[in-house]
Amino acid sequence: MPTAFLEPVAPPPLESVPHRKWTVCEIEELISKGWYPGDGYELIDGELIDKKMGKNNPHVLSSKWVEEWLIAVFGFWRVHKEDPVSINERNEPEPDLTVLRVPVHELGRKPQPGDVLLVVEVAASSLAFDLSTKADLYARAGIPDYWVLDINQRRMIVHREPADGKYRSIIEYAEDENVSPLAAPQSEFRVGAAFAPTAER
Repeated sequence: MPTAFLEPVAPPPLESVPHRKWTVCEIEELISKGWYPGDGYELIDGELIDKKMGKNNPHVLSSKWVEEWLIAVFGFWRVHKEDPVSINERNEPEPDLTVLRVPVHELGRKPQPGDVLLVVEVAASSLAFDLSTKADLYARAGIPDYWVLDINQRRMIVHREPADGKYRSIIEYAEDENVSPLAAPQSEFRVGAAFAPTAER
C-alpha cells in the first residue's frame, strides 16, 4: 500500500563562488539580443539550472510513457513537455511534464501557477533537487499536485496539500501501485508502467 514519504531531503549545496541572481526579464533580453540561446536551462531562484542534468535514455523513455498516459487522460493540448511556467520574476521552471486547466493557446500567455493542475518531474541524478528545491518552489506557488518519478528506485513520490511553502502530504507509491491525479481521480496510473522491464534496463 502507499506509504508516507519520510526521508529528509536537503537541497544540494550551491558552489561557494559568488552568484548573480537573474530575472526572467533579463534572460529574455539576453535571448532577444542573441547573447544567450535560452535552450537547455530553466530559471530557479534566480539561478540558471541545466535541464539536461541526468537526462539519459531511461529518463527519456519514462517521461514519454507518462506523457502518453497524461495525454490519454487530459488531451493533447493540455499536456506540455519542458515548457515554462511563469511563477515570479526569479522563477520560471520548465517541468518535464505539466497538465494545464485549459489548452495553452487559450491562455494567450505563459502558464502561471493558477493554470496548472499537475506537474511531473522525472528524476535520476536530479532527485535531491526535485524533492527539495523544486518541491518547495512548487509548494510556494500553490501547485496542487506534484509528482516526482524516481527512476533509480522505481517509485513515484506524490506531493499534495501545499501550505506555508511546503507540501503537507508526501506519499510514496511503489511500482506495483496505482496513483490518480487530483484532477482526474477516476483515472489510475500504474507506477511500473513508467519503467522499462528490469531485463531491458
